[in-house]
Amino acid sequence: MADTSIKREKNQETDQELVIRTLADKQAFSLLVRRYDAPLFRYILRMGWKDNSSAQDLLQEIFIKAYIHLNDYDPSLSFSSWIYRIAHNEIVSSYRKEKTRPNVLKKETDFFIFDNIADDAGLSTHEGKRFNAAEIQDAVNGLEPKYRDIIVLKFFEEKSYDEISDILQMPLGTVATLINRAKKKIRELLERRH
Repeated sequence: MADTSIKREKNQETDQELVIRTLADKQAFSLLVRRYDAPLFRYILRMGWKDNSSAQDLLQEIFIKAYIHLNDYDPSLSFSSWIYRIAHNEIVSSYRKEKTRPNVLKKETDFFIFDNIADDAGLSTHEGKRFNAAEIQDAVNGLEPKYRDIIVLKFFEEKSYDEISDILQMPLGTVATLINRAKKKIRELLERRH
C-alpha cells in the first residue's frame, strides 16, 4: 500500500527509505520525527488532549515507542499507518490510566473539515437545512468514543479506509460500517437539535 499521507518531494526520501536508513544509522530517525511531529501532535489534540505540555510528553512517548519497536515495523503497511497505530494505542492507554476520556474535540479552526463531514453524511442540504460548523462539531463531540475516533481519523486526519483499518487493526468492512454508523449518528444528533 502506498503511503499517501506524506507527499514525496524531489530528492526527499520516502518513509520506508528513512526506516531502512534509521535501522543502519539511528540519527536518521530524527527525519521521521520531524516529518510526523506536527501531524501526530494535532492528532493527539483532536483526540481530546487539552494540555499542550502533556500532549508534547505523550508525543515523545509515541516517538520513543516507535524508535524502540522500529525493527517490528512491517513494510507492507504504510509507515504513517504504523506510527498512527502506536499513537492511537498510546492515547487510549493514557486515558485508561487516568480513568477518564474527554468527549470534546478542541475547537477546530479548519471549518472545511465540517463541510466535508456534512457533504459525506448527506447533511449539506438535509431537508432544506444547512448546518453550520459549530453544530456539526457539537454532534461529533456527542458521539461515543469509538465513533468519534473513526471520524477524527477519516475527516480530520484524512486517512483512507485502508489506513484506518491498519491503524485500528480492524477489518476494512468494520471500518466502513463504523464510519457509516457514525455519520448516521451525527445526522440523528443534528435532527434532534433542530
